Amino acid sequence: MRALDVVILGSGTSTGVPVLGCRCRVCASQDPRNHRTRCSALLTHGGRNILIDTATDLRQQALRERIGQIDAVLYTHTHADHLHGIDDLRTFSNHAPDPIPIYGDGATLERIGASFDYIFSEDPDQGYRPKLERRLISSPDLFELFGLPILPVPLVHGRGRSLGYRIGPFAYLTDCNEIPRESSVRLRGLEVLVIDALRFAPHSTHFNIEGAIAASRALGARRTWLTHLSHDVDYGPHSSQLPPGVEFAYDGLRLRVQFP
Repeated sequence: MRALDVVILGSGTSTGVPVLGCRCRVCASQDPRNHRTRCSALLTHGGRNILIDTATDLRQQALRERIGQIDAVLYTHTHADHLHGIDDLRTFSNHAPDPIPIYGDGATLERIGASFDYIFSEDPDQGYRPKLERRLISSPDLFELFGLPILPVPLVHGRGRSLGYRIGPFAYLTDCNEIPRESSVRLRGLEVLVIDALRFAPHSTHFNIEGAIAASRALGARRTWLTHLSHDVDYGPHSSQLPPGVEFAYDGLRLRVQFP
């Protein structure tokens, strides 16, 4: 058996929680599980660290979790809260012998190249910047990364698209409000599911909590963690409203998944 270690680096929506200028009960809460940085995760296997997204709060997350190396990045999509920590890869890449590979679909890599063109410029005078190598996920076929089987999972995110990722019996599906039928087939037999669940009220581009639970049940996941949470979710009181096998994620949550 192999072990995949997962750390939820950030469990919050695009504003983070507390929300700037907000004085609601959750934003004023002293419960650390209500303090949410922007959504991302770290996968560790065989001494290698793989990021899912470079969240806006990457520096803060890396300091908190004492992350000393990043070996690859899997991008879900290019919304700012999932991408704009990319410059914080500088320190990691400059301590590595080779550029850090970053994976995404064609639209994602194109947007990264346009928005952060200085990173990929051949001009030697661009200065201190991350050393990154773009690697295209051109189809939803399985590929291997440091001995891990990575299965991209296309998702619907409002009018746009995002990628989830399945590794063995674990799947990470953020920023989505629909799982296409063909993707559902790819998600059968999950032991652990981390899925977008923005709030209780419906939303046009994210699963709400009811929708995420329904999606989890349809997939048959044995254990589910809800992430990308807004300040509408109060960890303590609202946890009691969740069905068995479903829990709210929080920053720093650690999971271990065993698979052949």
